[in-house]
Amino acid sequence: MSKELPLDDVQEEGEMSFLEHLEVLRWHLVRSVSAIFIVAIAAFVAKDFMFDTLLLGPKSGDFWTYRMLCKYLDLLCMEEMPFDLINISMSGQFTTHIMVSMIAGFVFAFPYIVFEVWRFIKPGLHSTERKYANGMVFYVSLLFMMGVLFGYYFIAPLSVNFLGSYQVSETIRNQIDLNSYFSTISTLVLASGIVFELPILIYFLTKIGVVTPSFLRQYRRHAIVGILLLSALITPPDVSSQVLVFFPLMLLYEVSIWVSALVLRNEAKANADI
Repeated sequence: MSKELPLDDVQEEGEMSFLEHLEVLRWHLVRSVSAIFIVAIAAFVAKDFMFDTLLLGPKSGDFWTYRMLCKYLDLLCMEEMPFDLINISMSGQFTTHIMVSMIAGFVFAFPYIVFEVWRFIKPGLHSTERKYANGMVFYVSLLFMMGVLFGYYFIAPLSVNFLGSYQVSETIRNQIDLNSYFSTISTLVLASGIVFELPILIYFLTKIGVVTPSFLRQYRRHAIVGILLLSALITPPDVSSQVLVFFPLMLLYEVSIWVSALVLRNEAKANADI
């Protein structure tokens, strides 16, 4: 039976064969998938919290986002959403329970997954590259979790409110399929988490010379238009909701410019020290 190569031994041995790389990668994948399953099992057991508190929260008129918008902006003041959730499949609730648990497993185990990815690529980096990549696990995980929270507390409830209450006729009542509701919530939250990785993406694109701060500043107006369109698509058709989504995303773009400039400054400093 094959066994995992200790990381320290791998680093000391230097060059590894292709099969040895695959063996090391296999164990990183095994640990990552195991972490997802462990957290997914915990989420599956905590059914009441996952569904009644978390996922069905945006359907309640007492959800935190609605209360804050109603209190400070006099928006979305309601007691309950004007739609019902229904299940039309025999195994619908069970399969949805499994799907939601697996997604929760990925989200909550994400920092550990990033840590395993970092452990795999770290031995192949030069000392200078390791120096500039310090804290990568923390920043990637932090940005992803911030994106997930932003998606859950802002994008998802605003979208649920708009899509769930939209009617082409007052005689037609919305009865939304269980899987459709949870898929919408999950997609928006995960997409938001991925979008918040933009500064990390810009970091690597700057490192390989694809983008520069001047390039990002030059196309800032295009980015503003794109973010405005995105905000209009995922929020109700009112200015206040669009502004709530626009400013955090625009701030993310500005942070990406700063990250790109920081990378170039560090590279210039390193070249000057040589």
